[in-house]
Amino acid sequence: MAARHYGQPGPISSQVTDLISAPKPGPLYGGMALMTVVLTWRQRFVAIGAAIGIDIVFLLVRWAAGARMADSHLFGGGALWVMLGCAVIAVTRRTGQERVLLLKGVGLGLLLVAGRKAGDTWLYITAKARPLVLDQYVATVDHALGNPSWPAGRILKATGPVGTHLVHLVYAQLAVAAVVVALYQLRNVAVERRFPRHHLVRTFLVIGLLGPAVYMIFPVVGPVFAYGPGASGTGGVHWAVADLWPSTPPPVNTPHPVPYDGITPRNCMPSLHTAWATAIFIHTRKGPRLLRYAGTFWLIATLCATLGFGYHYGADLIVGVVFALTIEVAMRSSRRGWDPGGIRMVAYGTVVFGALLASYRYLPLEMGRHPVVFGPLLILAMSSVVYGYLRTTRHWEPTAAPARQPELQPEPV
Repeated sequence: MAARHYGQPGPISSQVTDLISAPKPGPLYGGMALMTVVLTWRQRFVAIGAAIGIDIVFLLVRWAAGARMADSHLFGGGALWVMLGCAVIAVTRRTGQERVLLLKGVGLGLLLVAGRKAGDTWLYITAKARPLVLDQYVATVDHALGNPSWPAGRILKATGPVGTHLVHLVYAQLAVAAVVVALYQLRNVAVERRFPRHHLVRTFLVIGLLGPAVYMIFPVVGPVFAYGPGASGTGGVHWAVADLWPSTPPPVNTPHPVPYDGITPRNCMPSLHTAWATAIFIHTRKGPRLLRYAGTFWLIATLCATLGFGYHYGADLIVGVVFALTIEVAMRSSRRGWDPGGIRMVAYGTVVFGALLASYRYLPLEMGRHPVVFGPLLILAMSSVVYGYLRTTRHWEPTAAPARQPELQPEPV
């Protein structure tokens, strides 16, 4: 309804049009990949072949009709047709637990697609509904952390095109990394005929569901927009408070809301890329060594990208970590049963999250003028949530029973 109010189709309408139009293929094929965890290997090959065949037919029809298509939107609808076809098969050809399992697989794949559509719609709404941004407040708070986006931007620029392209690839393909980790976690679903109690997709989707609500409460566009030339075709120096990023950190002055264009999303507070990368890091800790290394690399590279490209302030990243850990505990508690430790941790993370937002809004000048005091306090607040998460989840891990020692038997006479 909000999207229609601003003259845009809603996420469900946009998803329906992907059945005919040329959509972005990544989310659709990623969703289909998640759906295939409930299928046998033969069924997976049939599903993939059918999706590619449908896309080839649509591509030829569009080419013959002379339809204009974006370079990155040549195919993808076939995956959506296959997922819907599997839903029809589940209803008409399956019964009992097999029907439920296949519908869960289809639902998991469609949720990933719908989450992406809803996220894009949310970003558009934030730009239209929040004409004023609070970047000056966060930039002032960032003095307590040493304005990390400014040196990170200069360092990334000094690495040249190779480093820039690598970091940008990691930043842009975060959802692909999440799908890879989820496929590893769900690798046994087809054999066991059931889903695990908790996996990455649950946390990933809830982060994307709740995060944009905070964007509406605390609209921020980021250093490269508020203090630089903008990026991705939006913003500009004429909209910036001053053209300072990444050469000169802004001075510590009394902050106030400033107007910005009606296109750039207000998607900085919290940093959802940081939250998602933190969730990926957490869910790779029990995987093989290569997966653990990949999760660590993705987290570090994502943090470098968010700061180096000027998309986020350091204060955004701190809130993003607290946000991710609080949601992860809540999602695990919802499946295993709420216990006092889980309730305390979720309550504590929520309080810290709210306290950080309130301090950014109402105490920025004090925090910027006293970095020696407030910088360590911000790091301590985030570290306390990390410690609480580790302490809470450690009690949930099953402990291996000590092996029984064989009793000594008397020697035969």
